[in-house]
Amino acid sequence: MLIGLQNVTFEFGARVIVKDATWHLNPGDRVGLIGYNGTGKSTLLKVLVGQYSPSSGSVEKSRDTTIGYLHQDLLSFDTNNSISAVAMEAFEKVVALQKEQHELEKILETKEDEQLLTRYMDVLHEIELLEGFDIKYRVDEVLHGLGFTDEQLDKPYSQFSGGWRMRVLLAKMILQSPDVLLLDEPTNHLDLPSIEWLEKYLVNYKGSVVIVSHDKFFLDRMVNKIVELYQQELHIYAGNYTYYEQEKALRIEVQKRAYENQQDYIRQQERFIERFKAKASKAAQAQSVQKLLDKIERIEDTDLERPNIRINFNIGKVPGRILCTLKHVSKSFGDLTILKNAGAEIDRGDKIALIGANGKGKSTLLRIIAGTEPFEGERVWGHNVVESFYAQHQLESLHLNNTILDEMNGSGAGKTELEYRTLLGSFLFHGDDVEKKIRILSGGEKARVALAKTIVSKANFLLLDEPTNHLDIHSVELLVEALNRYEGTIIFVSHDRYFISKAANKIWEIAGGEIKEFKGTYTEYVEWNERMAVKNATAKKEEKQKVPPAPAEARPAPQQKGQPVNKELKKELQKQQKLFQQYEERIAVIKEEKKKLEASLASPEIYSDKATYAKTEGDYKKTEAELAKLNREYELVFEKIVELENSAQKM
Repeated sequence: MLIGLQNVTFEFGARVIVKDATWHLNPGDRVGLIGYNGTGKSTLLKVLVGQYSPSSGSVEKSRDTTIGYLHQDLLSFDTNNSISAVAMEAFEKVVALQKEQHELEKILETKEDEQLLTRYMDVLHEIELLEGFDIKYRVDEVLHGLGFTDEQLDKPYSQFSGGWRMRVLLAKMILQSPDVLLLDEPTNHLDLPSIEWLEKYLVNYKGSVVIVSHDKFFLDRMVNKIVELYQQELHIYAGNYTYYEQEKALRIEVQKRAYENQQDYIRQQERFIERFKAKASKAAQAQSVQKLLDKIERIEDTDLERPNIRINFNIGKVPGRILCTLKHVSKSFGDLTILKNAGAEIDRGDKIALIGANGKGKSTLLRIIAGTEPFEGERVWGHNVVESFYAQHQLESLHLNNTILDEMNGSGAGKTELEYRTLLGSFLFHGDDVEKKIRILSGGEKARVALAKTIVSKANFLLLDEPTNHLDIHSVELLVEALNRYEGTIIFVSHDRYFISKAANKIWEIAGGEIKEFKGTYTEYVEWNERMAVKNATAKKEEKQKVPPAPAEARPAPQQKGQPVNKELKKELQKQQKLFQQYEERIAVIKEEKKKLEASLASPEIYSDKATYAKTEGDYKKTEAELAKLNREYELVFEKIVELENSAQKM
């Protein structure tokens, strides 16, 4: 066991979060911690790491267990160091050793000292044991995976927004490789490519992971166990989120059947008691049956405790066939070009998901369509179009002195108070919550009110920017059901793949300044992309086989009569060709080493000696990192040679 709860009860003020809960996290566990919004999932993580003390019971932790905990409060951290330096802090011991290494090298350059030389060799050995020779490569790999460009790596951490800062802190945490990673909504600040990269990285992570997330796709791919905080208890399911859904429904069905069977039995016995308790000949038997009934352990009735609400839309007008046409649209921010002479058309009934990496202009395009963003080109609005636009900045239009219910009444949808209360329930506002003033709501609560107002409008065209950001899993499902029944047109930006896969019938992606349209679902889009990637890779491989990989020997550029020979160019070309040959030889050696290490790791005998296994695995990782680095440099030299040869031929 790494960490766990033993008979823990935790009360937050007068509210009980969890009662008499026992849960142990073991090596290899990948746990999805789930529950409706407000049940206390984030609070439970704070109990686990010791930020809160339990009212009763104990938090157990192995002495050597290291924990990494990603949460929103980390955003209070600030520094002017580069993001690369912040991530490098994950290797504090290695950095200190490398500093000592450089200091010793300087001293040993000027004097011979056997004691210092011994220390120098020990330092190198320690760095090797800590896999410290490739930390720069590992830091860059993780930061690139989370969406940072080479240019951004040296920029100060303080210049980045909250979402990007959280990525840096996530990078630092996974580079530290703690025994346990506790991740509270890690995908909230990530775009689709970064979420996919994080999945691949965590799948091979050797420690245990606990994830709080509303992303069903992420949970399905990442976890092998679900812990549900439900009715102040922890319910543990072995399997991913899909398995949990099936198993929970089955458990409830079995319990309900057992409850009904027991109730039938109790009713029969009570009828017997009622009938014979007054008869002398049967009174003793009736009394005995009563005693048995008093001792019986009663099965509780159960239902799936979740709101089953239908969000109904009323469309005021039916629009024309085409709702919006974009012609020759261009949009730039300084040197960053978002769109260049782009065109697109939105037809009646379209449900379009705008996807892609952050910074590609998804929200900008949504604002262009809504008419709230200046641009070059033309936006043609269709006949009878009534739009409703939901975005984070829409929160400013909420009236701070209104109650939530007042705000809904002012939406002009013409529904009854009961209908508004029912709708607000699906957006996590229950009972007296609807009487709260807008001004006292959190940012997430305001966002949910604004989304409810958008959904309840009589618009025939909805524009939604990250509509699922502040909803729990079940609320996302309810929103999907509502949008599937909606007879109008939708365009939305989202990084929630479950939501995209269930709500969209078209995919838009901004690439190369153009709007690329895929007619089909997100699942079909992903499958098509995978097929294209395989096709392109095959074509590239075939092309490489046709053309020699690189000039192994110098091929002098053809010289015309009377044309001066560029000696500098020729000298540089020869230098690069020599370097290219050295890389080829070094790569061949490293590949052979890697092959031998793979053979060693495949041998069952190696696992009997922990030290030998650890060293071999460490050598293998180091070799892999060096090979990746050499391949990148090899490609750069090859491109340089081609460039120099082309220049020589033009002379």
